[in-house]
Amino acid sequence: MAATNLECLLAMVACAKGIGVPRGSGMFRQALRAIAFLSQDKITAKVDYLKNTFRWSDAEVGIAISKAPTLLTRNKESLQRSSEFLISEVGLEPASIAQRPNVLTYSLVGRLRPRHHIIKFLKANGLLKRDLSYNTIFSLVEKVFVEKFICPYKEVAQHLAEDYAAACRGEVPTRLRFA
Repeated sequence: MAATNLECLLAMVACAKGIGVPRGSGMFRQALRAIAFLSQDKITAKVDYLKNTFRWSDAEVGIAISKAPTLLTRNKESLQRSSEFLISEVGLEPASIAQRPNVLTYSLVGRLRPRHHIIKFLKANGLLKRDLSYNTIFSLVEKVFVEKFICPYKEVAQHLAEDYAAACRGEVPTRLRFA
């Protein structure tokens, strides 16, 4: 039994290395957790799905998985919706997503869409002059996002905080108007 467990563990370590996560990496444990219950066929299928869905090259999918091995555990529908939103609606380049795949670990409904709506509203109404990276905007902790993009505009857009809260609950922000 111990030999079987050791063989299984060694196979998982080899698989983690094979998907681009070196043993000394901070992501190594996450990679082991991600592949623990997946067969090699399922891992290969998920890698192919990621390549097709995000229009990534072999190198880009390797970069993304090495930085966020939990992508292997995400369901296809969630990945598809994220791809459509980030590439088609937000306008992120596939290579940019591969370099910063943490954006794919955030909730589309509770974080990505609401923040996109707020930034789009602020830009459309001339309230946000600088061009910020969406990767940065999506990565900010909630408190910092609110302090930087909601609070400063309380006077000119009184409904912003309320609409952001509604959007975070998955409701359509009806009052977010674009000039």
